[in-house]
Amino acid sequence: MAATDSAARRIVIENCAIATVDANDTEYASGHIVIAGNRIESVGPGSAPAGLENVERRIDATGHLVTPGLVNTHHHFYQWITRGLATDHNLFNWLVALYPTWARIDEQMAYSAAQGSLAAMARGGVTTAMDHHYVYPKGAGDLSGAIIRAASEMGVRFTLARGSMDRSEKDGGLPPDHAVETLEGALADTEATVKKFHDASFDAMTQIAVAPCSPFSVSTELLKQGAELARRLGVRMHTHGSETVEEEKFCHELFGMGPTDYFESTGWLGEDVWMAHSVHMNDSDIAAFARTKTGVAHCPSSNARLAAGIARVPDMLAAGVPVGLGVDGTASNESGELHTELRNALLINRLNPVHREAALTARQSLRLGTYGGAQVLGRADSIGSLEAGKLADLVLWNLSTFLHSSIADPVTALVFGAAAPVTASFVNGRQIVEDSRLLTADEDAIARSTRAEAQRLARIAAQG
Repeated sequence: MAATDSAARRIVIENCAIATVDANDTEYASGHIVIAGNRIESVGPGSAPAGLENVERRIDATGHLVTPGLVNTHHHFYQWITRGLATDHNLFNWLVALYPTWARIDEQMAYSAAQGSLAAMARGGVTTAMDHHYVYPKGAGDLSGAIIRAASEMGVRFTLARGSMDRSEKDGGLPPDHAVETLEGALADTEATVKKFHDASFDAMTQIAVAPCSPFSVSTELLKQGAELARRLGVRMHTHGSETVEEEKFCHELFGMGPTDYFESTGWLGEDVWMAHSVHMNDSDIAAFARTKTGVAHCPSSNARLAAGIARVPDMLAAGVPVGLGVDGTASNESGELHTELRNALLINRLNPVHREAALTARQSLRLGTYGGAQVLGRADSIGSLEAGKLADLVLWNLSTFLHSSIADPVTALVFGAAAPVTASFVNGRQIVEDSRLLTADEDAIARSTRAEAQRLARIAAQG
């Protein structure tokens, strides 16, 4: 890691509980963090070192827990403007109901929806977001550019998983014909997006992944050539996998094998790959993910909303599979917040009849939402834990109100308790949230814009 600039301006945070989520799960009942520029300079017990120069701000964080910023590993931003629809459907029926509407999105809709999705996450402690955008209707404009612009303006660290679909209804897929791309077009635009926006540096704010949508919406050739493209360009790979029993049936009928074997046959297992959901995984599937270090984005609320099932997260963790948390699209998780997933991951996994109350602990859940997410996105060297030399992405959670003040253990309060207010959130050393309000965007303007774009999309979809 690069050394901290001794002349950098410093922010000193003191008198707070700290959960570092480092390799030893080091915690301090009362400690300090010093931010120098965009790096964490020091973290430890008690007060900050004496004699620090260039201190521009001191924060008395009494009553707060400081954690690494939350890392979201799966999302579909555009769905912010189609929330509350098809609320009693399973995945396939939900997709059939909503694809005709999604196929009408344009650049302004994508930008506004991205603002809404990003705002919900940032207000709730997310410092690194990702968006798996795979709907590129003909003539819709620069959707990738609009999404990246929204993230840059919000001030969050961001990965765009540039998705694609080339298997439409006429080919036995679910998307309408005009909502998919050609194989050649999808690959060419994905490569252009990587070359234009991907930053491979330690403190990158924008990265790109190659991300064909799912086995039932892309051709085998798109998966194979997408994997070759990603590895030639040196970027990560993302897709949906093993989300429902219907998907497993589809893969067996069409390819003669289950999703994991199919992915392996197309080059889609590896330490540069992460899958969304991975709900229906047998022992051999989990072993294959562990052997190849393929990551998983666990989306507990969305899995429950669509009745997809309970992912075997405790078994994945025991096997050594990298696992992070995901909001998923807000048409299947209307809250759009990741900090509530800390609690939902813990509670839903305890419904697993095998593990029950031993499924996950509060600290394991916090690790999923921080360091686990950083692993999945390939950024564990720079984010995901509070350690000297890492990037200054961190959150001050207020645990002093009546909602949490009677819970003695701060990590238990954060995970088991109500959603804690965010007093401050820093990304790359820059504060983007104060007292649960965005400093980088006008929340009221976002409300007006997303409402207007949702109504415009509904009108256009109704006209066919």
